[in-house]
Amino acid sequence: MHEQTCLIEVVTEQTVAAITTLSLELWPNSNYDEEKSQWEELMHAADNYCAVAKIHDEYVGFIHISIRYDYVEGTEADNTAYLEGIYVSPNYRKKQIATALLASGEAWAKAKGLNQLASDTEIENQISQLFHQQAGFTEVSRLVCFVKTIQ
Repeated sequence: MHEQTCLIEVVTEQTVAAITTLSLELWPNSNYDEEKSQWEELMHAADNYCAVAKIHDEYVGFIHISIRYDYVEGTEADNTAYLEGIYVSPNYRKKQIATALLASGEAWAKAKGLNQLASDTEIENQISQLFHQQAGFTEVSRLVCFVKTIQ
């Protein structure tokens, strides 16, 4: 069995439905129409990189990187590339698709003059933490968030 070729495509009007569907796999509590509207805005924004991974005729993953212009924990510059989301459908994991998506996003960020990529994940999301470590990210801090209902 040979490896299937993975193509990385920047999101366009033709692929916005694909990234919307994939994002609902990652964020199942989201609304399709709201997600689609957001992707339609993001794909035209110069400070956002949105791409999908395609194998044959099937879209199997996506990445979204933004440029954040305020302080990002652990970074050196004011402007930082930020990994907002990366996802590969379960049947296509461990095939270097996320690596290809990340490499495309890093190339975009570098072309924008950025030299750091930051990210975050929930403290209980061990799969995401492992991905980040294997992708070369260094953990810079942990955060515990609190909320109190005021009576």
